[in-house]
Amino acid sequence: MKHLLIDGRLVETERTYPSLNPATGEEFDRAPDATTDDAERAVAAARRAFDTTDWATDRQLRIRCLEQLHTALVEHGDELRELTITEVGATRQLTHANQLDVPIEIFRYYADLLRDYPMTEELAEVEIRGQTHRRWIEKEAAGVVAAIIPYNYPNQIGFAKLAPALAAGCTVVLKASPDTPLTTLALGELIAEHTDIPPGVVNVLSSSGVEVGALLAAHADVDVVTFTGSTATGRKVMEAASKNLKRVFLELGGKSAMILLDDADFDLAAMFAAFMICSHAGQGCAITTRLLVPREHHDEIVEKVAANLGRVTYGDPSDPNTYMGPLISEKQRDKVDAMVKRAVEAGAKLVTGGERVDPGYFYTPTLLAGVDPASEIAQEEIFGPVLAVIPFDDDDDAVRIANDTIYGLSGGVQSADPERAIALARRIRSGTFSINGGNYFAPDAPFGGYKQSGIGREMGVAGFEEFLERKTLAMVVG
Repeated sequence: MKHLLIDGRLVETERTYPSLNPATGEEFDRAPDATTDDAERAVAAARRAFDTTDWATDRQLRIRCLEQLHTALVEHGDELRELTITEVGATRQLTHANQLDVPIEIFRYYADLLRDYPMTEELAEVEIRGQTHRRWIEKEAAGVVAAIIPYNYPNQIGFAKLAPALAAGCTVVLKASPDTPLTTLALGELIAEHTDIPPGVVNVLSSSGVEVGALLAAHADVDVVTFTGSTATGRKVMEAASKNLKRVFLELGGKSAMILLDDADFDLAAMFAAFMICSHAGQGCAITTRLLVPREHHDEIVEKVAANLGRVTYGDPSDPNTYMGPLISEKQRDKVDAMVKRAVEAGAKLVTGGERVDPGYFYTPTLLAGVDPASEIAQEEIFGPVLAVIPFDDDDDAVRIANDTIYGLSGGVQSADPERAIALARRIRSGTFSINGGNYFAPDAPFGGYKQSGIGREMGVAGFEEFLERKTLAMVVG
């Protein structure tokens, strides 16, 4: 069993709860169940570390610690890989990409950024009443950060919050998802055992209920809340944080559209769309879950996508040949299945899939055709391997349908004409966008959404600056 990390110490708890292997549905270990008292101690430790140590001002210490943590993650990567496969249900091949190996480089990126990032900025001198005034801006750490992460990509999302916060000089209380606690607690153990990060700078908690997260979001000693999860929960986090006007970063839901223009390579696009929706069993906020196709080619494209979905291998995520693993829980599978059934009742055609597979929490790759763009399945995030095909009449109609949602996280377009594709991409209200399969995901690329997909950006320079305050200073110099 893993331990909480509070004030530099690895802590056991009286209460524990089971962590399940979603590929089998069986318990494989138990996780510490933090109480609100544990959370209070973690916040107090982070507050003390920020207010009374030189963590926020010692740039070289922060660089060294980020490099140490990067090295520890690389050296213990195989252990973390096996844990991620078992607890998250991520496939082995996905851990060599966005579930583990690519996110590890986030720590190196921010260590390198911190070396040269200007923490001061000179403004022009001004003359006021015969005196010369020098003016400048200094950038300072924002303070104590509460970072609350979901189950789907716990390594990537946890690293994307922790690394820039530490680089900026903040102290952090990182709360794991109740569904994937051990993967995040393993990060805390590496910090405690393999880095010089001072006590209290990083605290890592896991809990089975909502009380700890609610406490962190509303706590008066927390200066910044960074939350990734559903839009519904994000609204509650924002409401809790508003009581003391703390800074809030939210990375929330998505209902992203992949648009196939009439000059696209339909064979290539159908393969891309099919395998995208099955990546991590569709449990990704930026996955394109709506496929917008020219009306006159609807049936042709549906047939091609269905054929590709039939090629998706699913099952044991530890098998290197498995492309798609399970959903995280029976509760999530119930949600997905219920939404598919309601979509069919509302008039969508179930082309393939829509079946549970046991043991574990597997759900077959699912294709719904002729979907009404105003229907639930086209408007609400599903977080499962379910693709909704929606016909459109022309480019303007495609843009209208793609933008007609409360979300604005991601999307994509396929076209033989790059200029046409770029012009359409610029009309979509989303924070990220893929043109002809372009991959925007990397440590240096800001990630986040428009509208109710969130507030702020993660990764890149923008992600670093989320954790900085700006102070303007002026002094008479002549």
